[in-house]
Amino acid sequence: MDDKTYTYQPREPVEPDWTRFPGWRDVSVREWRDASWQRRHAVRSARRLHDLVGDWLADSVYEDLQQDQERYATMPVLLTPQLVNTMAPAALPGRPGSLTDAFRADPVRRYMLPLASDRLREWSSHPTARRDPLYEQEMWATEGLTHRYPTKVLAELTATCPQYCGHCTRMDLVGPSVPQVVKARFGTHAPERLSAMLKYIQANPRIRDVVVSGGDVANVPWRQLEDFVATLITTAHIRDVRLAAKSLMGLPQHWLSPEVRRGLERLAALARRNGCSLALHTHINAAQSVTPLVSEASRAVLEAGLRDVRNQGVLMRGVNDTPAALLDLCFALADDPGITPYYFYMCDIVPHSEHWRLPLAEARSLQEDIMGWLPGFSTPRLVCDVPRLGKRWVHQAVSYDRERGVSTWGQASLPYYDPIHLLPPAGRAWWKSQEALTISPLCQDGP
Repeated sequence: MDDKTYTYQPREPVEPDWTRFPGWRDVSVREWRDASWQRRHAVRSARRLHDLVGDWLADSVYEDLQQDQERYATMPVLLTPQLVNTMAPAALPGRPGSLTDAFRADPVRRYMLPLASDRLREWSSHPTARRDPLYEQEMWATEGLTHRYPTKVLAELTATCPQYCGHCTRMDLVGPSVPQVVKARFGTHAPERLSAMLKYIQANPRIRDVVVSGGDVANVPWRQLEDFVATLITTAHIRDVRLAAKSLMGLPQHWLSPEVRRGLERLAALARRNGCSLALHTHINAAQSVTPLVSEASRAVLEAGLRDVRNQGVLMRGVNDTPAALLDLCFALADDPGITPYYFYMCDIVPHSEHWRLPLAEARSLQEDIMGWLPGFSTPRLVCDVPRLGKRWVHQAVSYDRERGVSTWGQASLPYYDPIHLLPPAGRAWWKSQEALTISPLCQDGP
């Protein structure tokens, strides 16, 4: 892609006017900046969305959302006001139904609030879809502690978030059950589970890198989170600790609270004294999500002394599947909030995710198109998280059968699959012939 097809334009972040929504007409700036207010007023259902937006959305939208929750959704509806306010931010409703088209087309809405009409009627789920697509639970060294890479572990401290993404890779464990999915549950209480994680990490000096995740660490009581991270930092062989939190975008108010800011300063100082790198990883998929509050929260985290704030997004159809959309997002991240565009993952093969997923060839093309526009340290790597193997750059496949949409990876030639509906006719016919041999995706990996 050249400067004839994309033009970089500095973007001034804008906080959309939340009072444009009937349900928030009287909400003050003080309330909006309060994390507790944001949590209490989260949208959790089609009815609550109607209470907020009213007849500016056609009744068909609320019916569409309700049908999705009953028939397809693997995650419950949970959206902070901050998130909802970034949907269709430029639309100015003036009559009944006038927000409908912009809302349906909006990229943040498309992945945070899926509708039944978004889903594919045929091949809504890939035949190989799994509730735990990366086999993380099989790799638990202790409950909630995934040891997949030789020197790195993933610690899942909680199974909840301030907001739920429709494409969640941990949909089997994270969030309350929904009609389609009875969720798995941790078998031990948090103090016992976290203690076992720390004991395992301390007993294994090969481990140098710990990703502290969930769920979202914003849902871990701060004192519990700080104690856990402080223990990691003061463990002699730990050199990198990363906190994983989509809430930097979905609930920036949490990261601006005095308790969290002071706690981050203490942890950052402790990390410096112990020669440990402390960073925060977030998950932003669309440029419009980078509002002044998100920038303020990111700068506050950096000012507290953390080494980096990095973004790990997911490639999704209708959200960021064009070079322009990806570059707009990367520049929005780097310019004002100082967030490093780090990874964009190909969407994991979870049930009913096919309308979001891109084929490998398209991901490769996107990687090539964005090269040269950003500084090297801000040029994200597009990766495939290959089940049982781990992250690989999209150009590292050992083989790629484009007709059947099957790529193989690593020395063991482990497979990853393109969406079937985008294959040529011969490829779709081959998968159709295999259909009787597959297991219903929602029956795999049951609790």
